[in-house]
Amino acid sequence: MEKAQKILKEVFGYSEFRHHQKKIIQTVLARKSDVLVLMPTGGGKSLCYQIPSLIMRGTGIVVSPLIALMQDQVEALQQLGIKADFINSSQTVKQTKEVKERLFNGELDMLYLSPERLLKDETIELLQSIDISLFAIDEAHCVSEWGHDFRRVYQELKILSKEFPDVPKIALTATADEKIKKEIVKQLILKDAKTFVNSFDRSNIYYEITERDSGNQQLYDFIKKNHPNEAGIVYCLSRKKVEATADFLNKKGRKALPYHAGMKASIRAEYQKKFLVEDDVIIVATIAFGMGIDKPNVRFVAHFSLPKNIESYYQETGRAGRDGQPSNAWMAYGYQDVVLLRQFITGSNAEDAHKRVLNNKLDSLIDLCEQSSCRRQTILGYFGEELKEPCGNCDNCKNPPEKIDVTEAAQKCLSAVHRTEQRFGMMYLIDVLSGKDDEKIKKNGHDKISVFGIGKCETKTCLRTIFRQLITHQYLYVDEDQFNALTLTDKCRNLLKGKEKFFIKKETKKPNSPISKENAKPAYELKNYDLPLWDALKELRTELATEQGVPPYIIFSDASMLQMVKTRPGDHDQFKYITGVGEFKSEKYGGRFCEVINKFANQQKVNARLSGNSKETIYLFNQGKTADEIAQERDINLNTVYSHLADAVKFGTLKITDAVGLPQDEIDEIIQVAEISGYLEDNKLKPVYEMLDGEYDYGVLRCVLAGLSSHD
Repeated sequence: MEKAQKILKEVFGYSEFRHHQKKIIQTVLARKSDVLVLMPTGGGKSLCYQIPSLIMRGTGIVVSPLIALMQDQVEALQQLGIKADFINSSQTVKQTKEVKERLFNGELDMLYLSPERLLKDETIELLQSIDISLFAIDEAHCVSEWGHDFRRVYQELKILSKEFPDVPKIALTATADEKIKKEIVKQLILKDAKTFVNSFDRSNIYYEITERDSGNQQLYDFIKKNHPNEAGIVYCLSRKKVEATADFLNKKGRKALPYHAGMKASIRAEYQKKFLVEDDVIIVATIAFGMGIDKPNVRFVAHFSLPKNIESYYQETGRAGRDGQPSNAWMAYGYQDVVLLRQFITGSNAEDAHKRVLNNKLDSLIDLCEQSSCRRQTILGYFGEELKEPCGNCDNCKNPPEKIDVTEAAQKCLSAVHRTEQRFGMMYLIDVLSGKDDEKIKKNGHDKISVFGIGKCETKTCLRTIFRQLITHQYLYVDEDQFNALTLTDKCRNLLKGKEKFFIKKETKKPNSPISKENAKPAYELKNYDLPLWDALKELRTELATEQGVPPYIIFSDASMLQMVKTRPGDHDQFKYITGVGEFKSEKYGGRFCEVINKFANQQKVNARLSGNSKETIYLFNQGKTADEIAQERDINLNTVYSHLADAVKFGTLKITDAVGLPQDEIDEIIQVAEISGYLEDNKLKPVYEMLDGEYDYGVLRCVLAGLSSHD
């Protein structure tokens, strides 16, 4: 493992392994058993096969389901000086031929292939003619027909065990329950498989789930409040909703791009590239978007429709905050989503047993949405992991909802469905329960039945909520063939007989800022005085990325650049120790980045001496703000502001005249009085203040006299 540790540090720029990476790599290198890895998005799955591929004899073959995914990873590896490439349909015949020649000549450390490409006879023949170090099967959950991303072609990968029996295999995924884990091992014929499961907890993600109540405006309010200039993904259930939502956000001034399977491939590719390259783009998409997107600084994932199950929800929300910085997973759902998903399941060609599994998975997701306890505990519990204490970083932990017993009102709603012969929709039933004076109700004779008006004590909003929950939890069924009439299910019997209770959540005011800073602190929080350097580094990163035709995060991640701002490396030896840099990138980019950092050398010198509070004040002062304005903006005492300015004068980074705004003759007078009063011996300001008849504030005097002890 000494060689693996060296590669981790010198090539990838990390000082230590995380989670089970070390044990996984040891197992792969031993070549005695195959490996199944379950690790959350952003947890470092790729290193588990990339490092062994660099150590073992031959080329590592990586099976990846999407062109975008393999291109992204290959670009990142090439930036590290690793000999990696891919073969896919985006290449010309000439390019494909060149890659095959490099592969045949042993010039590639890793080759990325889609399962479809790998299974071609010509590819199998090519691979049989070379040395292969390992097969890495990414997104391995696609092998399971019980999973949310089933691809039948993945099941055909079992041929690898037959054609390459001595080559170790490592299967990797971010989401799989016990059933899917077993199916991965079975379908891929993993030999003596050792399974490594890391925590599924993405502690930097704040989970918030709410009912959809104000359409697009609700989504926009969330984005405007929390992510006004940041990249994110919005998931919708239908193509029509994708288009409408993107159009709405664009009209609100955000750069929002639609993405769904109905669009031309060239347009999808163009929009995806914009999303990867630019920092403030929002992608509005169906589930057609996201798998393999390695953009690390996606700050939020918003579900504007209910996903199919918890696996989908977890995987899609996991695309936020891959860099470990605080991020949001926000969902607004409606009962219409539940109805639509139930109809999809009912109308599918799946066998009854499979439909039951799909319904059960949907039920688990609905429970997650409706619960009043910790969201993270439920998500982790679904994947077989226990979180002993509530996370403190979800909406229910930060703002616990109150449960209301509405059993009697729910029984009235069910009775209304029964008394109207199960032929009418929700709004009509609410009108009956409310005792509305309506011609249609009178014509049907429903103003004479026992349930007419018995719901007057409830608001229509409350009745709508109760009906939605009865539908969601399958006490009622929406019959789309009968104009969405509500019908009773067998489940409602116990509720009608009073053998069980029915509760709904009382809506409470949401916290002002979804992201919990206490539970998801960034690696380094930029201060105002850091912004000039941060902007300069981002500008250089964008320039280099544009020159090479790669996304900016391929050059350096935000996390790496935050560390640059924090530590201010001034030369190659210091720069290579930034996390995520390594020897190759340090040689390639260190000079240009250190040049930018060293332009702020004087500021760096100041930063080493001044407190964070002083630096913040000085930054605002240099922006042209007066001492009074700074005190008001920072909500601190005016004398404290002058104390900070005095520090800057003392260390020679601020001129006395700039700090106090006095002419030189008045400054000289103050200094003369200070010398006469004995200030230089005892540092007492009061005698100076009194000898000047209180003409100058103590803060001003402190700044002027700080110059007497200023030094470089």
